[in-house]
Amino acid sequence: MARRGQCQTGTRRTAARDQRRDRGDVISGLARTVREVEAAVRRGPVTPAVRAKFQGVAVLLREEHARVRAEGTGTDAHRAEQLKRLDGIATILAKTAVRDPALLALLAGDAVVSDSARSLERDMRGAVGVESTPDETTPPEPAAASATTVRRVVPQSVVSRQLANPFLAPDFASARQSTARPRRLAGWELLGPLLSSFERAGGGDSACMALPAPSSRHAPGGVELMPHQAQLVAAAAAGHRTFLLADEPGLGKTAQALLAAEAANAYPLLVVVPNVVKTNWAREAGLWTPHRSATVIHGDGETIDGFADIVVVNYEVLDRHVGWFGDFGFRGMVVDEAHFIKNKASQRSQHVRELSERIRSRIARPLLMALTGTPLINDIEDFRAIWQFLGWIDETKPLAELMDSLDETGLTPADPAFYPAARSCVVDLGIVRRRKVDVAADIPARRIADLPVELDEKAGRSIRAAERDLARRMVSRYESALASRRSGAVVEGIDHDLVRRVARWEQKDTTTTKTGENVFSMMRRIGQAKAGLAADYAAQLARSAGKVVFFAKHVDVMDVAEETFARHGIRFSSIRGDQTPASRQRHIDAFVNDPDVAIAVCSLTAAGVGLNLQVASNIVLAELSWTDAEQTQAIDRSHRIGQKEPVTAWRIIAAQTIDTRIAELIDSKAGLAARALDGSEEEVSSSVDVQHEALVALLTDALSALP
Repeated sequence: MARRGQCQTGTRRTAARDQRRDRGDVISGLARTVREVEAAVRRGPVTPAVRAKFQGVAVLLREEHARVRAEGTGTDAHRAEQLKRLDGIATILAKTAVRDPALLALLAGDAVVSDSARSLERDMRGAVGVESTPDETTPPEPAAASATTVRRVVPQSVVSRQLANPFLAPDFASARQSTARPRRLAGWELLGPLLSSFERAGGGDSACMALPAPSSRHAPGGVELMPHQAQLVAAAAAGHRTFLLADEPGLGKTAQALLAAEAANAYPLLVVVPNVVKTNWAREAGLWTPHRSATVIHGDGETIDGFADIVVVNYEVLDRHVGWFGDFGFRGMVVDEAHFIKNKASQRSQHVRELSERIRSRIARPLLMALTGTPLINDIEDFRAIWQFLGWIDETKPLAELMDSLDETGLTPADPAFYPAARSCVVDLGIVRRRKVDVAADIPARRIADLPVELDEKAGRSIRAAERDLARRMVSRYESALASRRSGAVVEGIDHDLVRRVARWEQKDTTTTKTGENVFSMMRRIGQAKAGLAADYAAQLARSAGKVVFFAKHVDVMDVAEETFARHGIRFSSIRGDQTPASRQRHIDAFVNDPDVAIAVCSLTAAGVGLNLQVASNIVLAELSWTDAEQTQAIDRSHRIGQKEPVTAWRIIAAQTIDTRIAELIDSKAGLAARALDGSEEEVSSSVDVQHEALVALLTDALSALP
């Protein structure tokens, strides 16, 4: 029996070794094939056979990556090595895809896998002796069939609200009266000509509806609006209810949407946003409409306020909540970064359009707003989904309001004059597009816009725990110093002089010992945790506003950013301290001169001075500087002679961490004039001062919380 047991054990070990060897063969096969695809794309043109091979590699790569992560056999080191090799192949695949838009589309998670690509993937498995499982040889179910398996939730607070108001009746009091006359254009195909009307437009044709003069520029929170913002709010107050707000980034689309909802009394209001700006929407709501309660949905929504006026949800969890959203009684809906829904086959696009239809079925004239900085003239076909969300068209034809406007032109698509007239009809439905240069008098020549982000749940808990450990260590030191005083002096409350001395001791220990968390290690961890979020936001800016400069302090943050851009298929330059002068200049020239290089990834210390990057007017500061002067130097790479647009620096702040406190300290130390970016570069304080004040604030807060 013992011998038989030994044989079984040996068989299991052999099978495990064979499995690991098979996995290694698959990865080696993937590496060879991806190099073949890369070489074929370089030679060009990209043939259907090359595209099929590219997609076959992508499908197998995704499956292998998921399998290795879930695999329970082998050591952690071996699994990490396999994942590293797979990530390297993914990087090559992404860089190859940048050369051809058709390849980029094949990398999308919802891309349809062709039969030839699936066949090639099975051939690659067979070549290395790995059999396909039944699941891998069976075609995937259509999206509609699998949608029923999506996990849906209803938060308890939402149930409480529904029980408190069970008779939520539809509101058709202000329904639009539609004429019963026959439509002259009823037999014409109109969607194609409508889209074509934008492609035919000349450079001087307006892309903005007529907006009324504002009666007031003061928001409910007491903050003053810029003139261009107040115009849109005035349009909502005058009764306009659908907007495609396509202002360039930096012109305050969030504030305009929130105040338009206030003017239209569009509460409760649903706001669908990318994850990276979810926290910022809640903060902006508190600033512009402080009398309205806002709640943010995380995950299953256990912590949301079901009675809030404003509900903010990110695209990634929309599918869980779409069920109760449709019955909640929303009177308005805002979709931020609306180009995210351009792929009509994607689930998030389908959910957004479904919710709009359900809201319009219950409320006669709801407020519907699509926010995007993407210029209207690019890929106009993508705007079909946005026009559907706004209720301007359906799958096949214009809806009532647009059809009436087209009828009133007296023209048909056979008339050349139809196209400019049709374009005006669509614009008048609510397209609002302003550029920075158009409203330059409204905004500062350069400004900093803080963007708070929520860290990944695990990383956020770890960082906040580290902050508490550091605070406890300083509290212990403070209490020991207080107990050992010989003078016998008694101080009421917190001894602030001693607090500052303890903070100095902590700073000194940071430079001489390597044990425990300190303010430097925490800031580095925070930078690492928000790197992906910062890169995602930079990618959004690059798509909607053109070239972007991305600054980071640490190499690992730059690495994460570059990997993110490669996955998104965005070309970038890398400007680092370890480059030769010739290599550095090549990267600078590529960013400045090549229109396809969208982002410059820059080291804050190596690229913060001596560069001219005026081709970009948007800057992302992924990590905080220790001084305002260092931050200003980075911004001035773009804000300098030759810059034709106002410059916006988007500072990414990790919410609920010491990152927020340090940002406040940097600003307060710089002084009000420097904070407004009026040209002052005087360094009021040193980095040591900011570090010291951060520790003082951390210790003071901890002492104040003691019983």
